[in-house]
Amino acid sequence: MPAPAPRLEPEDTLFMPNIPGLRSPYDKVGRLVYLGRMLDKIRLHAEGKLPPEYVENMGDASIGVFDTRCCRFLGVSHADIKAKVLSGASDEEVLAFIETKAPRRSDDDCYVWNCFIMKRGWHDPAGNVQRLKERIKESSLEGKGIETFFDYIDMDEGRDPVSVKRWETAAG
Repeated sequence: MPAPAPRLEPEDTLFMPNIPGLRSPYDKVGRLVYLGRMLDKIRLHAEGKLPPEYVENMGDASIGVFDTRCCRFLGVSHADIKAKVLSGASDEEVLAFIETKAPRRSDDDCYVWNCFIMKRGWHDPAGNVQRLKERIKESSLEGKGIETFFDYIDMDEGRDPVSVKRWETAAG
């Protein structure tokens, strides 16, 4: 497990508060980045602890958001995953459930997924790159070395993935 990313202090930037129980998108469940964060959002939302600005990106109905991309990669609906999570299943139990609903992904599939999703915003179509730049500016995070949406999410929530190069340990 990689060392936790250093925390930024509130005076360093204007960022979203760290939400206890919400993992970095770089953290893995099994062989997959981002899945753990999606599971955390489901749990936190059910407990009434997920800020409203996170709720609009939940589920698999919005094209291009990470939850949608993750569900499509897994071949399982967000509703099915949500039901399993809310039954009290652990991350490992949810992953095993997913693998009963859709074909298990190969190591190569998982590697390609991890590399793809971790690099969103970097050398993407102009609209995506512009959206990332706008979010960085809105959060006063210019000059922090952010190149991807994963970097932005971590930095915005007070973690510094750039200084520890989280992407180097998360892909494989």
